[in-house]
Amino acid sequence: MNQIQMTTQDQAINFEAIKQRQQQTWASGDYDRVAVHIMITSELLCETIDVHPGQKVLDVACGSGNTAIAAARRFCRVTGVDYVPTLLERAHARAEFEHLDVVFKEGDAEALDFPDASFDVVLSTFGSMFTPNQEKTASEMVRVCRPGGKIGLASWTPNGYIGELFRITGRHVPPPPGLKPPALWGTEERLHELFGDAASSIVVAKRFFVFRFLSADHWIDFFRTYYGPTLKAFAALDDAGKEALANDIRALENKYNRSGDGTMLIPSEYLEAVITRR
Repeated sequence: MNQIQMTTQDQAINFEAIKQRQQQTWASGDYDRVAVHIMITSELLCETIDVHPGQKVLDVACGSGNTAIAAARRFCRVTGVDYVPTLLERAHARAEFEHLDVVFKEGDAEALDFPDASFDVVLSTFGSMFTPNQEKTASEMVRVCRPGGKIGLASWTPNGYIGELFRITGRHVPPPPGLKPPALWGTEERLHELFGDAASSIVVAKRFFVFRFLSADHWIDFFRTYYGPTLKAFAALDDAGKEALANDIRALENKYNRSGDGTMLIPSEYLEAVITRR
């Protein structure tokens, strides 16, 4: 597809309308209840990016603050940006409880309200990947990162457990037409498309986060209650559709579950990336 075709296609997508629906989705449930279980991924990203005390750090699509708080624990000067006010309130409360000084601001990952080269490090953990206009988000992350600074990302891969879950959910509740799948951020090829022109280096590593739940049904009940995308997917279906989606998720969990004792231990692959800005 050439650039003219891509531009025409993008113009046909109403990104703002999609973004508004996404905002409502992430505001539903209680994402903080999910985020606390994956905090280790934020800690690992800060270690991989090798943040230094005193650096100015931006956490894009920060949610309830996992990565911003991880950076603040390392005495960085941290700002977190998200478009869901309730998640920002939870992030502020968490940082305050730990006596950490973090600025949380309501904002749009596709239009970051900061001057060029404002930050030494720009991070996003399972956040930027969900923005509808991937090119715009990547461009904004590059813009606010100083030359020689680093962009650190953690993104679910297309072929891991969560990547397959996205495809299953999409078969039952199709996403808006024309959008690129979020899990593309979990591929080295897509990162080179998004960041390659602005990067002096892109270093990636595959990692695994292990979901640990009492059972497969425990996971389903937990995610359809607290995780906005899963909650909204089930809400969009009739009773038969809900049962079909649950059955497909159970089959996926049986495929990946390595517990051997009736509980659920599922390693989910994600891509950790360090992009050094040219």
